[in-house]
Order: sequence, then structure tokens, then C-alpha cells
Amino acid sequence: MLAGHRRLSDWHQTPAANSTAAMDRLVQIVTDRDEISRLSYALINAARHDWLTLDNYVLEAPVEDSTGFAPLPVFEGQVQCRAIYETRCAEHPIGAKTIEAAVEAGEQARLLPRIGMKMKLADEAVALLPLTPTGMSGALLVRSPVIVGALREYFELLWERAIPYGSAKAAGPLTPAQSQVLRLLTQGLPDEAIARQMDISVNTMRRHWTAIRDALGVETRFAAGAAAVRRGWIN
Repeated sequence: MLAGHRRLSDWHQTPAANSTAAMDRLVQIVTDRDEISRLSYALINAARHDWLTLDNYVLEAPVEDSTGFAPLPVFEGQVQCRAIYETRCAEHPIGAKTIEAAVEAGEQARLLPRIGMKMKLADEAVALLPLTPTGMSGALLVRSPVIVGALREYFELLWERAIPYGSAKAAGPLTPAQSQVLRLLTQGLPDEAIARQMDISVNTMRRHWTAIRDALGVETRFAAGAAAVRRGWIN
């Protein structure tokens, strides 16, 4: 009882210090690269139910065949692993291999044309956010239940919008008309020229383009061409 009174007394005597210490525990800025890497692995070990990640494929250096990727996470117990990748990650041969390896290991992966930032989140307990584009030289470790809960909601909103990885591939080739539209688009022809060449209306041509974009999970014409070539849909 006496010890408890002393702790309360200490709190009232130094409210500012206690408040600062509590905030430091809830939100921490990390700028050491090694510490950021250590925290990433620590978060994996902290996950008990959910491991959620966002990856916008912003890298410090171009990815090459010789690039070494970190080993896939190994979780203890029943941890559901879900990841949302920016579509261009899946369009890169090495990025696609990385995603496929993660999916084979049990990850649920989805794609979005654009993701604003990277994120790693363990349950609703702790999150790691980037302070730089790559997050390698600056990160924010968040333990605040309010902020982490909001980040979890943000992830779930993106998850509902995202396309399951492999769904476009499983859908098979495009229709003949869509394939022709795609070939002409990759040649740089404008909508009106494509419509004239195919003897269809511009609106019909644009409906074909919307279907192509949705099937491939891409946003731009260049990305659509690259994704279709990689899938073998066009030569």
C-alpha cells in the first residue's frame, strides 16, 4: 500500500516527465538501419493472430536476378498472413517470384494499382511505418491502440478494394476484341484511332480497355502491355 502511494506521489510530482515517457512508449522514431531491421523481425515474432503488410515496391536500388530477398516469415501458432502489393511489384519478374513464394508459404496476397506507403502490422498491437520512401533509414514504431486500430481499419479498407493475386491469370486470355485493343494500345494509338481501325465506337473501345485493366489489375496502358506480355496473352 505504501509503495502504491509513493508511485502515485511520484506521478503527481512529475506529470510532464511521466507523460513524455508514456508517449515515447506509444510512438517511437527509429533512424538506425540495423534497429529498423531488428524491429521488423521482432514484429513478426510478436504476431499471434494476424500479420498484415503493405508493399508499394519503392526500393533503394533496382531489383536484379542476383538480389537477395529476406527469408519468408516463420510464425509460431496459427497466424493469418495477409499482404497487399502494388501491382508493379507483380509485374516485375523477380517481384512476381517473391509474391508467389509467399503465397505458396500460406500468405494471402492481393494487388492494388497504387499503395501510398509501406506498413507492417502485428495483430492490433504494434505497427511499423516508414518515415522515408523505403522506410530503411527512418521508421515509426507505433504501439498506441488508437493509431494501430486505425491502421488496421485502413488495411481492411484496402483489402476490400484489392484484387486477389492470381485472379487475373486464372481468368485466362482476353477476348479477341480485347486482345486487339490491347495490341493497338501498346503501339501507342489513341482511342479514336483504335476505334476507327476496329470499326467500333470510342465508348465501346473504352469499355474494352476498362475490362482489360480490371482483368490485369493495372492502371496504365504501359503496365497493361507489360503484364499481358508476361502472362503470354500477347506477343
